[in-house]
Amino acid sequence: MATDPPSSIESAPDTRAGRLPHVQRRTFHLALGGIAAWAAYLVYQWKGGDILHLYQGLAMFGLAALPSLLWARRGDGAFPLMEVFMLTAVNTYAMPLLVGHEGVLIYPDEVITAAANLVLVYQVSALATFYLTRAQAKRSRFWTDEIISESLGKFLPYGLGVTTIYTLVSTFWHDEVFAHLPAESEGIFRAAFFGLGIICVFILSRRWGLGQMTSGERTFLVVNLVLQFFIESTSLLLIAGISTIVLALLGYVSGSRRLPVAALLVSVSVIAILHNGKSEMRERYWDENAKAITITDVPALYQEWFTFGLQRTDDTKLNKAAKLIDRTSLLQIICLVVDRTPSKQPFLDGETYANIPSQFVPRFFWPNKPLAHQSTYRLSIYYGLQTEEDTATTTIGFGMLSEAYANFGFFGAAALGFVFGFAFRKVTIWTRDSPMLSYGGLLLVLLMAWSFQTELTLSIWLSSLFQACVAVLGAPAILRSVLN
Repeated sequence: MATDPPSSIESAPDTRAGRLPHVQRRTFHLALGGIAAWAAYLVYQWKGGDILHLYQGLAMFGLAALPSLLWARRGDGAFPLMEVFMLTAVNTYAMPLLVGHEGVLIYPDEVITAAANLVLVYQVSALATFYLTRAQAKRSRFWTDEIISESLGKFLPYGLGVTTIYTLVSTFWHDEVFAHLPAESEGIFRAAFFGLGIICVFILSRRWGLGQMTSGERTFLVVNLVLQFFIESTSLLLIAGISTIVLALLGYVSGSRRLPVAALLVSVSVIAILHNGKSEMRERYWDENAKAITITDVPALYQEWFTFGLQRTDDTKLNKAAKLIDRTSLLQIICLVVDRTPSKQPFLDGETYANIPSQFVPRFFWPNKPLAHQSTYRLSIYYGLQTEEDTATTTIGFGMLSEAYANFGFFGAAALGFVFGFAFRKVTIWTRDSPMLSYGGLLLVLLMAWSFQTELTLSIWLSSLFQACVAVLGAPAILRSVLN
């Protein structure tokens, strides 16, 4: 198999004579040692049960981590799109099985075995397709011309600051601002600023990793990341803030090829504490009689939240790490679907995929087009998790793998792995000569941001990605035209 050449945005490390640069070699050995130690600990703390589940969990863990290890070892400057996508299987599938997630253990051993085999089929299909697919780098202007020049690139910190201001305004003054605007404008603003934020956070973090930022620029980036995280989390939903932090960490690692250990420790600690106190906070602030949180309430809100997160020591509760796994786990949903289908309920035969084409038609031309969440609602009702009335207020994360099995069984899982392995390989090779600030480079950033949206069904995943592409890829072209 041929090795992809490095991206044009940076030169590849010198690997002549089989020698890796010192920093890269140290990162690879650190990652390898960390994964081995983690796996050893998981074996040590295994609480019994069917030993086959231990082997299956370790196999899932290994297949999820393997692409990242190969990327760190290879050191060819390739963008780690597939590597990040596969790594999400650690939290969503492998860890819930290895630590004995309570939502998984309620099912019979044969159901858990079948669910784990489904994940393995999906992983093997995705990896085999990815490494066997061939393509050629694209060299047309669309792929190789920078749409954000070096002069325009200096505006990225301003874009990040504007995104922070939008996050602040939409959180605390939403009704006052959007009440005076057309109803459809809110979605447009959200897509535009969300896309702008993704690009600014990732590229600036990557530049930090490449050593291309001053100390003042680094401070500005950190301050804005912290502000965005805590503003977004005032809703008591952590997923949006966590996604921003993860994107920044991925940007830094993709540029430096080093793990920011200190930043990781601080981020994980803060998130774990907030996650630990989240239930009590929701009981207090999600009550229908609770007053809305204003910007002046934020200091007291977080003081109370950290107090709950640090003081909770009830041994009958899940520990902090287990709570984080519980939030991201999708294995219990797979067990539910495998348990019910097809023995109790027939396969859906593609029903939840039927409204995907309609999602690419702008609502301006089709005001009554089906909602992207329609597939999630159908699955939730079909498997008895919600009534039709419940879907108006709550959305359950099913994930694309559960959806694939619900429609086509094991064949659906293999097909899903094939689609992502094929698509990500093609895009990775097509963009291997694309500067990071070209259309191709920005597309890679968007795909990486969407690679850890694991709880979405395929319809929502594709439609939200399409909206972000329109906003992110269109905005630089408009900006360049305006500024000439």
